[in-house]
Amino acid sequence: MRTLFISDIHLGTRGCQAELFLDFLKHHEAETIYLVGDIVDCWRLRRGWYWRQAHNDVVQKLLRQARKGTKIFYIPGNHDDVLRDYTGTHFGGIEVVNRMIHEAADGRRYLVIHGDEFDVVVRYARWLAFLGDSAYTLALTLNTGFNAVRRRVGLGYWSLSAWLKLKVKNAVNFIGEFEHALVHEARRTNADGVICGHIHHVAKREMDGITYLNCGDWVESCTALGEDHEGRFEIIRWAQTNVVPMLPKPGEKEVAA
Repeated sequence: MRTLFISDIHLGTRGCQAELFLDFLKHHEAETIYLVGDIVDCWRLRRGWYWRQAHNDVVQKLLRQARKGTKIFYIPGNHDDVLRDYTGTHFGGIEVVNRMIHEAADGRRYLVIHGDEFDVVVRYARWLAFLGDSAYTLALTLNTGFNAVRRRVGLGYWSLSAWLKLKVKNAVNFIGEFEHALVHEARRTNADGVICGHIHHVAKREMDGITYLNCGDWVESCTALGEDHEGRFEIIRWAQTNVVPMLPKPGEKEVAA
């Protein structure tokens, strides 16, 4: 593909689908990759260390692609906001930027941004965001057990946490408000569209003459956005066509990053 957009991998958490993401990278190559925030979950790592070998493998795979000539831009999100202090820095060929304007193959301009600065909870009530993060961790734990049962009976991956999110009225309202805020920011910057992450809700739609694209995540939905060489964008839903890897074996040794 010409460009890949990936967000919310959340390396360093038990809910991260690192093996599935590695499988995705084996089947997809691109001239440019945008890492659209929350790639490493520094919030969770501060509270307790969790880092499996597969998480190391993801980092090494991306670094190898950068060495081979793939342009990789890392746009920090709220969970890896510590990297915002390193804007303009290169790490192994991966450039850290705050936001970007991506020019697609058809000449249309897209604002690429994580989006957390347009989330009122994260911006003005950080303590509440941490409280929500704890509740979300519980939902993901239930999601892991739920899918373990589905695998045993021969069923594919299905995100219980994502389904619950869309059944909660306040969450649905928040998603709508978030999307409109990002569309407004794209218009303010004279862009034709916006590409973001943050809310773990993959989307591709036209809103008031602006194209709104959300990468989704690699915790619940295992999705990404791809641009072909003619400027067309598509949602890639990797979990729907692949078997979710088995859970770590009891006692599996964690590794240092």
